[in-house]
Amino acid sequence: MQDFQPFLAPAKINLFLHITGQRADGYHLLQTVFRLLDFYDTIYLKPTSDVAIKRVNAVANVTEAQDLCIRAAKLLQQYAACKQGVEILVKKNIPMGGGLGGGSSDAATVLLALNRLWHLNLSRHELLKLGLQLGADVPFFIYGSNAWAEGVGEALQTINLTDAYYVVLTPNVHVSTAQVFANKRLTKNTIPKTMSDFSGASKLSTGNSASGNIHPEFTNHLEKIVCDEYPAVSVCLTWLKQFGDARMSGSGASVFLEVTNEKIANEICNKKPKEVLGFSVLGFVAKGLNRHPLIDFASN
Repeated sequence: MQDFQPFLAPAKINLFLHITGQRADGYHLLQTVFRLLDFYDTIYLKPTSDVAIKRVNAVANVTEAQDLCIRAAKLLQQYAACKQGVEILVKKNIPMGGGLGGGSSDAATVLLALNRLWHLNLSRHELLKLGLQLGADVPFFIYGSNAWAEGVGEALQTINLTDAYYVVLTPNVHVSTAQVFANKRLTKNTIPKTMSDFSGASKLSTGNSASGNIHPEFTNHLEKIVCDEYPAVSVCLTWLKQFGDARMSGSGASVFLEVTNEKIANEICNKKPKEVLGFSVLGFVAKGLNRHPLIDFASN
């Protein structure tokens, strides 16, 4: 690991997810609130004097051509006409395919970190445009703070959230996001809400140990479809709901519960089932973040 520098890539959850329409190109229009968590992948980068971009370690079930970290580095290099290269090593901690944004966060961290290591001095606006080419969730991590999101997830506004801890459970099942969005039972014409609707409703929210960022009117419209198609997600969600208003993040498979303090979160997480319906269950406790750890790596 000599000469490799570590950079953190935080997870996210969706506090709610509404589908408000569908574009002609097939992409779904949505409204959501993204929240950063202090649960991380670590990206190790070693700048090189040649233009080669190399992946040092293999990532399970991800080819180098599919690897968002490699794609992010190549996209940035091409955009900036950069003559430097990099070696990339990824230490995965965020469950893959769990709706926690791990791959997107990794790509954003590569863009932000290489912007500094390669001395490119690109603006956040430029990096946001590059991030959107890699995936709809990537811009949020480059944006750098908790956000109300619209469009396909790229239209972002900073939102203030109260301090909270989260119990997150992820059954070891692979949820196909494409199949979930293609499901004919998916509601695609929800009347749009406003950020002030969410903020006002959240102040009124109550429940077991709730800290005020969750409200029953703002739900995840993918949740029922995923629970019907993937019973292990449903079992985890039902188990977590005994302690409060648990939700699914993104298109799953992760589910989460917001609570006011770490002690309560750990007590709940320590009781979690080790497996459901034959699938192992990963569980962790994370605090909500207000800022991305690399937010200062791009100028506004």
